[in-house]
Amino acid sequence: AIAERFGGKLTEAQPLSGGCVARVLRLTVTAAGRRRTLVAKLGDPHDTMLAAEGRMLTDLAAAGLPVPPVELAEPGLLVLRYVEHDGVSGDSAERHAAELLAALHARTADRYGYPYTTPLGGIAQPNDWHSSWPEFYGRMRLLPMAEGAAAAGRLDRDLVDRVRRLADRLPDVLRDNGPPSLIHGDVWGGNVLCHAGRVAAFIDPAVSYADAELELAFITLFGTFGRAFFDRYAELRGIRPGFFEWRRDLYNIYPLLVHARLFGGGYVGDVERTLIRVEAAIARA
Repeated sequence: AIAERFGGKLTEAQPLSGGCVARVLRLTVTAAGRRRTLVAKLGDPHDTMLAAEGRMLTDLAAAGLPVPPVELAEPGLLVLRYVEHDGVSGDSAERHAAELLAALHARTADRYGYPYTTPLGGIAQPNDWHSSWPEFYGRMRLLPMAEGAAAAGRLDRDLVDRVRRLADRLPDVLRDNGPPSLIHGDVWGGNVLCHAGRVAAFIDPAVSYADAELELAFITLFGTFGRAFFDRYAELRGIRPGFFEWRRDLYNIYPLLVHARLFGGGYVGDVERTLIRVEAAIARA
């Protein structure tokens, strides 16, 4: 299918690391004496998630974020142009990432959500439009992921009930919310390709219009970026009081639930410990 699409011959295919939800290959296609380097993600031909990923990348490109150009996106197959990267990041790349994400977050909608379901780690994220950020975060993020983790046998009902009680309280404790900002949704180190101290591309998005603090919190969870990023981001957009003190914990419950659902193990304990800190912060408020 790839050779037919590009009118040439597939001359090389090498597996790439990563890709927990699909096989990932670096391909060389030769046509009319010209060699093209591509990346293909191969999944279930009946699954629409890779087609949705291609659609998200196209949306982000239109918004000005550097991403790999999409060559082909259909159920079970996503083909991207290969992006040169060397893995060298450092403060320069962090500041560049801050500038790129600040510009992305400046693109806003009138409600929280997205026009279609977007996948995160192979799990469908519901994106029904909401005018209230606390309602969206509770009903479209925390509760579906907690219930999904329970259905997968990862979380017990007591922990799910605690997440539900937290979701019920969000309208009372989240009052100073940011606007519905366009976010990448999955900014961890493996999804940021750097070259010569700059960001060459972001990959594997899970987009929505959300409070941008959701993106910032996830960046802190696995140490994607450090002080250089946050200092530059704060210069450009500011970071509201209370984010580092407790709201980043609140927003990191969601990706921890995702990881608990996918992998179990220590992530379940991380969910509970983070929930304890958030419950204590709310009690003190």
